[in-house]
Amino acid sequence: MRIMVLGASGFLGAHVQRQASAAGMEVVPAGRSSPADSARYRRIDLTGDDPARIAKLITDVAPDAVVNCTGATDGAPDALAAANVNGAYGLVMGALLAGTPARLVHIGSAAEYGPVQPNVPMTEQIAPRPAGMYGVTKLAGTRLVELGRAAGLDATVLRVFNPVGPGAPQTGLPGRLAVELRRARGRGSEIRLGSLDFVRDFIDARDFADSVLAAVSAPVSPRPVINIGSGRGVPVRTIVKQFLAISGCGCTVHEDAADSGRTAEIPWQQADITRAREDLAWEPRRDLTTSLTDLWAASQASC
Repeated sequence: MRIMVLGASGFLGAHVQRQASAAGMEVVPAGRSSPADSARYRRIDLTGDDPARIAKLITDVAPDAVVNCTGATDGAPDALAAANVNGAYGLVMGALLAGTPARLVHIGSAAEYGPVQPNVPMTEQIAPRPAGMYGVTKLAGTRLVELGRAAGLDATVLRVFNPVGPGAPQTGLPGRLAVELRRARGRGSEIRLGSLDFVRDFIDARDFADSVLAAVSAPVSPRPVINIGSGRGVPVRTIVKQFLAISGCGCTVHEDAADSGRTAEIPWQQADITRAREDLAWEPRRDLTTSLTDLWAASQASC
């Protein structure tokens, strides 16, 4: 199987590329800038290239599946719209113009749901009410993929919850915490975070990558939107305490830093992953301790 991975140099895209290669798939990475070590890399900018050029790339590569891991998680509203809405539009239109039989797997976000009733796992049937611009733009991207599906594309959206693991970026709490803990160990100081009074569903990025491979390989087209999470809501304060123990850092954590808008307005998340089990025959395999331990080891190795 040949798959084209858009955004292959990003956190999730890199894990998808690595897991697909290990599974014996032929991977064609693509994105806005070409890494020096990849002769197969194809340059494409979903936000700036016209759909005809995107269609030509898809036709030239002739993949069995296209995985879209591009997008932005923070920034000004126009930047979020360009990455998450314009990019999805360019890809969907390009795929329609190409007339490709390739399956499109687009990466969505749990932020599309917005605030929900606590202690009730979130199903795909919940009416999305995103709380901030990130969730709004990701939901718009999902809607564009659904329109493409209605027009004949074999397409599905994997709505990922809170990915964690080696390479996690500083835009999320685990990645930021890894950086802060390294600094604190070096100077024996304190760490300042925002409020930890919220619950999140953390999924290992490698388990997420496995779900992508299951989606591209499924013999029957999966349903339009599928939650990808661990199926467990974990208090974030517990995660911080666990990460402190793994790192061996004895620093003090203060909860007096500014919170992000997304965190303040969404106090609780937990995925219902029944659909992922049914459509993809997929289950998360790595526990949170493994994810945090491997994230810490990777962050140390990159110093």
